[in-house]
Amino acid sequence: MKKYIFLLVIIVSWLIPTTGMAQIEEDKLGAWYMYFFSTTFKESSWGAQGDVQYRNWDIGGDLEQLLIRGGITYKPKSAAIKFTLGYGNITTGAFGSDNSTTSESRIYQEALFPVKFGNRIYTNHRFRFEQRFVESQDFRTRYRYNLFLNIPLNSAAMDQKTIYLALYNELFINGQRNIGDGNTVEIFDRNRLYFGLGYFINKKLKVQAGVMNQTTNSWNKNQLQLSLHHTI
Repeated sequence: MKKYIFLLVIIVSWLIPTTGMAQIEEDKLGAWYMYFFSTTFKESSWGAQGDVQYRNWDIGGDLEQLLIRGGITYKPKSAAIKFTLGYGNITTGAFGSDNSTTSESRIYQEALFPVKFGNRIYTNHRFRFEQRFVESQDFRTRYRYNLFLNIPLNSAAMDQKTIYLALYNELFINGQRNIGDGNTVEIFDRNRLYFGLGYFINKKLKVQAGVMNQTTNSWNKNQLQLSLHHTI
């Protein structure tokens, strides 16, 4: 266990930059605290999933975002793919002492399907399409692709008491550049690259800790991520 914690410390140290050039303090480590849940309605193909995320520009107190999201899922019995139709409510805060916030309502559709390589490499591919209603902006859309990679370290299976290496990379692409009142955004919205360690407490509960590097056209910043994943 100690060697895995040491590996995580090395990864975190490597990701944290030494200087910041933007108004946002890029060299200050932020933090995201997250809870994810999923469930299946009895033995049917239908279910639900969602998450609550409290994101800070620093370790705690300077709100970056409060995100509450949930959706209905459908998984065909003849295929591993899972489809979701969901809604999210997001409150975004400004960096620093500015306490102003912006609200957003978001509808999304996604497809998630797993691919396993060999005995120890577990991947998930997630495609998500979002319709965004952001305060003081025109209607917007966004495309997202996330590749998840999990590698168990102390066993071959992702099962109870398993320690695993968790990585993902997610690319965000805006559907349009004009967002209203003469304002524009780039087609490239952002990219998120994550390294972490996870632990299966039991078959229905796991925890993860790691660092995510988020890059936009304006800034590059690292976020500590602590998450609890719950299958109900």
